[in-house]
Amino acid sequence: MMIITRASAMRKKTEEWKQQGCSTGFVPTMGALHGGHLSLMNEARQKNDKVVVSIFVNPLQFGADEDYDTYPKNIEADAETAGMANVDVIFAPPVDELYPRPVRTIVHVEKGVQVLCGRNRPGHFDGVATVVMKLFQIIHPDNAYFGRKDAQQAAVVQNMADDFNLSIDIVTCRTIRETDGLAVSSRNIYLTEKERKQAPQLYKSLLTAEEKVHQGERDVSVLEKVIHNSLVNHTDAEIDYAEVLAYPELETFSSSSGQIILAAAIRFSKARLIDNIIVPLRDTKKGEKQDVPDLDEI
Repeated sequence: MMIITRASAMRKKTEEWKQQGCSTGFVPTMGALHGGHLSLMNEARQKNDKVVVSIFVNPLQFGADEDYDTYPKNIEADAETAGMANVDVIFAPPVDELYPRPVRTIVHVEKGVQVLCGRNRPGHFDGVATVVMKLFQIIHPDNAYFGRKDAQQAAVVQNMADDFNLSIDIVTCRTIRETDGLAVSSRNIYLTEKERKQAPQLYKSLLTAEEKVHQGERDVSVLEKVIHNSLVNHTDAEIDYAEVLAYPELETFSSSSGQIILAAAIRFSKARLIDNIIVPLRDTKKGEKQDVPDLDEI
């Protein structure tokens, strides 16, 4: 496995692969690799001849009061994790490699960012879209892999790829969870012992709302209240949001078909956690069981 830090060297390597007829799978990360990242790398490994993992803590997507300066960084540990998936290249550029001068052009995300995490993080998804576009232009992958835990991010990237006619398949993979249901996250290390015991309630609150959907409930306010009340009653966390939207449109849903996202975010003392469940819909009378599997478990 190679570690490449320069964009020119990374571009040269992937161009060599293309000349050899190899397909490239790409997993963008900010490092602090965990089981969720490993599952994406394994998926990329199974479906591509070559695999690139980027490790880059992107300053453009952090707000003034967020944890950019303290975000965990350990390239040695990350290389060990990437090696478990037989990754070919880690692309780990320094900040001044991707941003050698003040940014003059950004990718502005017009829709799908006024809800969920985007509502209270102005500019966050512009930063995400900009760095992902830069990485795509350097690596030119055939397939790029994103986790469903960051469902809004995955939707933003998919919409960007569609809007700009990028010849890259965006692959969204299931959320990886601890045995108690907590979604694996780099920020879980910030949880105190008490908070770690309460944290699985985030997923449980979504499961409770999902059950209501399967029983035929379609009133957004009812479903959001179910999530909110569950979190209030079982955690000491501050609730950022509890929302139900059409997915991947990330808009108010008005149809009885398609799929919806049940999503929530909470803040503990030093950690902000997000989670979601994407639920397919079909016409169901209220009170009638909807026998549809949770996409998160497929």
